[in-house]
Amino acid sequence: MDNKLSRYDILSLVLGSIIGWGSFTLPGVKFLQQSGVINTAIGLFIGGVAIIFIQKGYHIMMQHHGEDGGEFSYAYKNMGRQHGFIVGWSLILCYLSIVPLNATAFVLVMKILFGSKVEFFYLYEVAGYPVYLSDVLIASIVIILFALINIRGLRKSSNVQNVMVLFLLVNVVIVFIAMGMKAGTATLVENYVVNYRFSFGEVAKVLAIVPFIFVGFDVIPQVVTDLKFKREQATRVAVLAIFSGIIVYTMLNIITGLAYAPEQAGAQEWALGSAVLHHVGMFGFLLLIIALTTAVSGGINGFMISSSKLLSALSSYGMLHAKYTVKNKQGVHHKSIIFVTIMSLIAPWFGREVIIYIVDMSSLLAAIAYLYVCWIGFQKAAQKLDKYLSFVGVLISISFIGLLIIPGSPGLLSRPSIVFMAIWGVIGFLYYKQYVNKTSFTEKDN
Repeated sequence: MDNKLSRYDILSLVLGSIIGWGSFTLPGVKFLQQSGVINTAIGLFIGGVAIIFIQKGYHIMMQHHGEDGGEFSYAYKNMGRQHGFIVGWSLILCYLSIVPLNATAFVLVMKILFGSKVEFFYLYEVAGYPVYLSDVLIASIVIILFALINIRGLRKSSNVQNVMVLFLLVNVVIVFIAMGMKAGTATLVENYVVNYRFSFGEVAKVLAIVPFIFVGFDVIPQVVTDLKFKREQATRVAVLAIFSGIIVYTMLNIITGLAYAPEQAGAQEWALGSAVLHHVGMFGFLLLIIALTTAVSGGINGFMISSSKLLSALSSYGMLHAKYTVKNKQGVHHKSIIFVTIMSLIAPWFGREVIIYIVDMSSLLAAIAYLYVCWIGFQKAAQKLDKYLSFVGVLISISFIGLLIIPGSPGLLSRPSIVFMAIWGVIGFLYYKQYVNKTSFTEKDN
């Protein structure tokens, strides 16, 4: 039982996966410019409530399904091999892309602290983003560090996560209070409160990325066999983490809005950091950097765990090589972690912009998994209320997908993201036909 995860361990894992690099950068690059403060808060709240409905499907899954692999093995068991593969293939890229995204965010943290001194050996440019050897080395060191922590066991990585999330929450609260006292509310009221009008389009732009923002709660079904408490109780932890995430995202957006009008925020390299540095000073800025560092670390750790668990589950169902099911003395699927590490080490060589294109797909990929879980929950629910709530989750999942792929939608994916999505789909189709469909497998089926 000492190696099992408590409620606090799970809360830390989920929160650390929800509150990542995006919560610190989206206020300047997206939220304030596109949706302001109030419509962003509304979008986050509605999105959080929507995820709660989806979470009902996950609650039903936790009642009926207790295997590693989460949505993948759940879909496999209830809808068959093809549907299981679709869910697994979607989640692989969703998880794997977030690890190098957060790792490359460490590079940006170093540049914020030390400027161009950390840039050396220019290599090339990808999608308008320059790639330096120093960027690749910093990201690689971070990825390898967390791989080593995870290979030592889930208990070790969870202890690290607990400390990081505590620092994250405390520092954000301190900076929020200090910013309110130093900057005042004049800029916020003038630009975001006076003459405010509700705009569904602005709210929808936030809603479109909600599946990506809150995909961190998905770490729970991936570690279901490692829980110290009844798995059905994990729903409460997920709900608490989701609403805590909403509060932190909103606080960071307000901090930036206290200092900058929308166009001013867009002109800053890092609007949130500049706001805190200008009004609170270096001490507040360092607290923010610590919070950012722990958030990024939490994202890497959480999704490295999720990725390795998913890979081992795919392997146990005959969809990957059997070696990924092997455990070391600490009970860790170490070869799965090594695979995740290798794939994550490749990504920084393509530049951060390409990684962001792939991460943008994560909302769509996550929404596909949500749809499957809620649909199966609708079919399996014993009570009418659970059936109703699961069906609402189905409709919400379809709405998320529509926001991302319907032409003219305010949340439509960028063209590069759509291209990458198509490529990933084709690769998955060919892989299934050439390998998975030809693999004889009966252990789990029976």
